[in-house]
Amino acid sequence: MIRIFVVVFLSFLSVSSAAAKLAVVTTTEDLAALASAIGGDAVSVQSIARGYQDPHFVEAKPSHLLKLKRAGLFIQVGLELEAAWAPALLQNARNPVLLPGNPGFLEVSQGCEILDRPTGSVDRTQGDVHPLGNPHYWTDPENGRMIARTIARKLSELAPEDAGLFEKNLRGFEAEFERKRKEWEELAAPLRGLPVVTYHNSWVNFARRFGLEVIDFVEPRPGVPPSPAHIRALIEKMRSRKVPLILIETYWDVKVPMRIAEETGAALAVLPASVGGRPHIHSYFDLFDHNLRELRRALEIAAKSGR
Repeated sequence: MIRIFVVVFLSFLSVSSAAAKLAVVTTTEDLAALASAIGGDAVSVQSIARGYQDPHFVEAKPSHLLKLKRAGLFIQVGLELEAAWAPALLQNARNPVLLPGNPGFLEVSQGCEILDRPTGSVDRTQGDVHPLGNPHYWTDPENGRMIARTIARKLSELAPEDAGLFEKNLRGFEAEFERKRKEWEELAAPLRGLPVVTYHNSWVNFARRFGLEVIDFVEPRPGVPPSPAHIRALIEKMRSRKVPLILIETYWDVKVPMRIAEETGAALAVLPASVGGRPHIHSYFDLFDHNLRELRRALEIAAKSGR
């Protein structure tokens, strides 16, 4: 009888401990990885978009609403990256604390380096241009460091009793970041100054950080499929500039980029843009470890082809 009571009591403590955790929902797995790194055992974190999906377009599901209904914090990339689906989910979740302007809502773009801010008017003829700037800023690890700091501040506001833990975890994250930054600089050294073409305009922050020069895109305008004329012109441009690499995310169709690569001698690097984009990429650090090594491998392939 006593043994049964002890088991039941310990189970109750376990449930109570889990219930005490701050429930966090993020739009992407990148943000989930960063929130988990900072929040540690004091938070439970779930992501809506998977790392192998295009975060611009996510199908809303009842399970997403249930996650949001139970959450105390919602974190998004912002700059209209999730504009096609996140606002509707927040409205339908009936959890007002998560709505913009309320304590449980966090957009992490503040303090980050945002590129491609339009200087003139923006309309649909320009494609899927983001009027607030390029939302793929997490592909620069320095912005990831800023995001981690922003998340730490918000978690401390919502769970001040755990502020010491969040600060400790942030210090650990920054220490590991500095160690990784040196590794990434060494990995990126052969890539610096290289002209590259990307499929979508989503690698500009990554390219700026690691010294790549994005000279053009397979898409003539963001979200617009390439015409035969654009493909021919791009092939000629790549040949004249001796472009060795084409970068494309894992969720795009590789047929056209593969054809361009074959006709120019460039290597095609299919890269995950987010944590979870490959099964072995579990952390934010894993993402850059993988992508820089994959680019080095692709560059070696291009060199063997004479590019």
